Amino acid sequence: MDEGHVQDGPATGEPPVGTTGTGVATPPAGTATGAQADPQGPATDARVALAHEVERVTAAAERLLVEAVEDRVRRGRALAAEHGYLWSDLAAVLGGKLMRPRLTVSAYLGLGGTDVEAVAPVAAAQEMLHTAMLVHDDLLDRDEVRRGRPNVAGATRARLAAAGITGAAQHDQVGAAALLAGDTALAQAFALVARAAVPGHVVGELVRLLASGVDTTVAGELLDVRGEVQALADVDTLLVAELKTAAYSFRVPLESGAVVAGASREHRTALALVGTALGLAYQLTDDDLGVFGDPAATGKSVLSDLRSGKRTELLRLTWARADPAGRAVLGAHVGRPDLDDAGAARVRDVMRGCGALDEARWLTRRTADMARTLATTTLPEPLAGYLAGVVDDLVARGH
Repeated sequence: MDEGHVQDGPATGEPPVGTTGTGVATPPAGTATGAQADPQGPATDARVALAHEVERVTAAAERLLVEAVEDRVRRGRALAAEHGYLWSDLAAVLGGKLMRPRLTVSAYLGLGGTDVEAVAPVAAAQEMLHTAMLVHDDLLDRDEVRRGRPNVAGATRARLAAAGITGAAQHDQVGAAALLAGDTALAQAFALVARAAVPGHVVGELVRLLASGVDTTVAGELLDVRGEVQALADVDTLLVAELKTAAYSFRVPLESGAVVAGASREHRTALALVGTALGLAYQLTDDDLGVFGDPAATGKSVLSDLRSGKRTELLRLTWARADPAGRAVLGAHVGRPDLDDAGAARVRDVMRGCGALDEARWLTRRTADMARTLATTTLPEPLAGYLAGVVDDLVARGH
């Protein structure tokens, strides 16, 4: 998934997610954590308490995830050396800020859940699913680096090259390893759900929810891949973002937390709507950062999306709004693997000048406002305020 290209390292030194932008007194991102009681009243205090509890339970989910992967590495080596390599390569790209587990944990705690053993495996499963999706997405995009390190394909290629295997044979082996690594990570996401200390019917519902999220994401991936051979004007970029990113990264994690908490159908529906709107705002922001962001803050190149000709809403709006001269600039520079800074600057000038950037950012604000309003009008406190803070944190990142 494209959002995985944004820097997703450990959050050490940052305030708990969801505590900025909501009236909670926290330091700026990158300074020492210091969420404090706010003089405005108990509602804010409750949000701070929830944020810290989310961090505590998410840490438990992370430990479970690490233990599960280490166990798979050991078992994989016992089965075959190649299988052990596969899991070691997956372990190297696993982890980050754990956004998806945090969403699961926040929904669970915010809707009355208290049992760490019930929710931690489900939260860990969201990150394992994310890892599987990233591996398959990198395979489709022919990328061999993830977060500045070789991914499964890149690590496999290095081992094969060291063994003297080159050419078409090497290429086939690399593709097979990445495909199978994503498959086994996907299977382990369901295995983690099965470990949750919840009744059988709850496990069944969680499995159905996760499977539905995978199927929806596959639909988005198919549309995204097909878009590469379609005219830009014919690609429904917002539908791709909803299916490919919003479903498994936001809607499913939030709904999963609600399911474990035994929440009402009304609260599940509310979280699904919040997740969909938040996912769209997230992807729109990610696409903006891919062209106009600060690489030092995001860890993401501002050339790669333009070089690949990635079908984003920002690019679609630019093509729709640009005059013939502007379209000529797009045609000359977008999609060129050798695009340089000067060419990218010309594309940015077109995006600004035709009004596409302003419109894309207006749409981002609108979807973010929708997510924030849905959270604060349909969900109980302190969960409502926490999720409103998540909206602010994710949309403001990198600028």
